[in-house]
Amino acid sequence: MSSCLGLIGLTVVLPHGRYRRHRGKLCLLLLVAALMAGCGSGVAVTTLAGKTAKDSATTASMATSTTLAPTTTATSTTAPTATPTTVAAATSTSDVPSFSSTVSAVSQSQLGDTWRTGCPVEPSQLRLLQMSYWGFDHKPHLGSMVVNASVVDSIVEVFSTLYSAHFPIEEMVPESAYAGNDNAAAAADDTSGFNCRDAVAPGPPQWSVHAYGEAIDVNDVQNPYIDGTIVIPPAGVAYGDRADVRPGMALPGGTLVDAFASVGWQWGGRWTSSPDYQHFSLTGG
Repeated sequence: MSSCLGLIGLTVVLPHGRYRRHRGKLCLLLLVAALMAGCGSGVAVTTLAGKTAKDSATTASMATSTTLAPTTTATSTTAPTATPTTVAAATSTSDVPSFSSTVSAVSQSQLGDTWRTGCPVEPSQLRLLQMSYWGFDHKPHLGSMVVNASVVDSIVEVFSTLYSAHFPIEEMVPESAYAGNDNAAAAADDTSGFNCRDAVAPGPPQWSVHAYGEAIDVNDVQNPYIDGTIVIPPAGVAYGDRADVRPGMALPGGTLVDAFASVGWQWGGRWTSSPDYQHFSLTGG
């Protein structure tokens, strides 16, 4: 601005005539206007340029001050520790699979040597039961046996009770697995039902209740048949002392005896002369 005023002052002192003075005045005015416009423009430009630069600087400053470095989350490069997934053994009844059972018809071929022509019941009158049982190994198992169709519901109830009580059973397969040989099945400590055979009793031959599918022998070794010096199976001698209570034994008022009594079945252990501790039947024979 001071440069422009200097130029104006210089123009004013120039000697000119009136016309020329007026002309000079006109020129002077034009010059002043031009200079003022130029100076104003320069000021404006300078001012705008200054503001622009300042604004740019301010904007840059703001951008610098308000831009936050991205938050960095520390990521561990250490491999995660593996969590053991070993399933613990069942520790309570809630961990044990529920009792299960299935019933199906059984054919003559399935019965094998346990049935023959002349037996008191036909294969059509029998049923194959598959059901849970608790083992001496403290684990659940699935076994099978053949019984009369008329006693299926009662037997399922009995073995459901035994399973819930964790009453141990060594084995449960039909006697056809032993070709109908009752002594072999007993030696294997098998729990089984139907077998078309005669009763183990003095006198003339007569059908055992097993021949009708209405009797079951449970844990033969732990619950032997004893007739004087005869013990079936021979390994049952170790269980001759019934006061020495051990798992799997049939005892008066015990789990096994009571389970069968609850459905009206009787226990062979009540026979005083030749107790058959393994034997349970619908008829009591």
